[in-house]
Amino acid sequence: MATTMSYSENVKVALQSVKSNKLRTFLTAIIIAIGLMALVGILTSIDAIEGSLNNTFSSMGANSFTIRNRGIGIRIGGSGQKPKRFKPISYQEALEFKNTFTFPAIVSVNTFASFAGTVKYGNEKTNPNISVLGADENYLLTGGYKLALGRNFSQAELEYGTNVVIIGDEIKTRLFKMQDPTNQLILVGSNKFKVIGVFAPKGSSMGFGGDKVCVIPLLKAKQIMTIQNPSYTISVMSNDPAQMEFAIGEATGVFRNIRSLNAGDDNNFEITKSDAIAQTLVDNLKFVRIGGIAIGAITLIGAAIALMNIMIVSVTERTREIGIRKAIGATPQVIRRQFLIEATVICLMGGVTGVFLGILIGNLLSIVMGGSFIMPWAWTILGLALCVGVGLLSGFYPALKASKLDPVESLRYE
Repeated sequence: MATTMSYSENVKVALQSVKSNKLRTFLTAIIIAIGLMALVGILTSIDAIEGSLNNTFSSMGANSFTIRNRGIGIRIGGSGQKPKRFKPISYQEALEFKNTFTFPAIVSVNTFASFAGTVKYGNEKTNPNISVLGADENYLLTGGYKLALGRNFSQAELEYGTNVVIIGDEIKTRLFKMQDPTNQLILVGSNKFKVIGVFAPKGSSMGFGGDKVCVIPLLKAKQIMTIQNPSYTISVMSNDPAQMEFAIGEATGVFRNIRSLNAGDDNNFEITKSDAIAQTLVDNLKFVRIGGIAIGAITLIGAAIALMNIMIVSVTERTREIGIRKAIGATPQVIRRQFLIEATVICLMGGVTGVFLGILIGNLLSIVMGGSFIMPWAWTILGLALCVGVGLLSGFYPALKASKLDPVESLRYE
């Protein structure tokens, strides 16, 4: 009972001290809040982006891969190797692979006609940030897309390169609002196309996937693109995920023959699994995480020093009060506990604010970059635990100093 009363009394005294030194307490709490906001905010946004990346690329299936003339080439902060780049994969090579690959799988051929196209309908138009992609009838499956409205390309439209287009959800929302866009004519760049379908919302993660896309027949893309000597991408989705490695081996052999490589020649193309891009991004994000932890740690160290300084000043100012408490029976242990609780209370005031702001800002950054909202329970618990740790460490020396004061000398202090 006595122990309970002493803890209760110490908390009351700590809160009274906090109230009597509002400005100092506020400034210290703000420093702690900023440190934890940086730490929790960055870690929260990274976790949300990682989850969104994994969801985006998992929609393409764990049983798909692509054949390109270059590596992935995602580097953060200059780390990693520069991606290899080989001679472009021609239209004829891509189609030959599609026609000769006999492994039980779905094969799609696609290429970018433009990375920064503009789409217009009536008086409405998009920003020049639309990806215009030429693809075949299988791209919806290998690209992880679903149709919300309309239909896929017909065989005749693919063979003759008809001016038809399937648009992303964001383009539909921007140009047509609530109107059904199917069978409407739009301008993609300087070419007129009839809308035959709309993709279901897919979202975006750091520029991947997304709804800012127009897909047109592959032959039509070949006819209108201005890129000299373009390279085509081959996407393969194995019917059986367990046969993935066998499919990659078979595809490697077939494409080596198409590229006329000898037995001793290295591959002059890259085969990348569908989840490799996400994994590369996630691996590179560890540098951002380390930076966030470093920023938060430095700020928390500064806050700990500031809090220790405030507590030392508080001990000096309250020397007479300490003497009175000792004179009426307070033990050194009670005095130490009082100042440790006071330091911890100040830390928690800043910590709770910092964790809340960190979660808010981290999720806002994530949403802006194409991620989704998450509740980072692990970082929340870690942040609050750090608050208690910083409070105990910062308050230890001042509490020890207060507990060792001589009661007689303290009562004489003016």
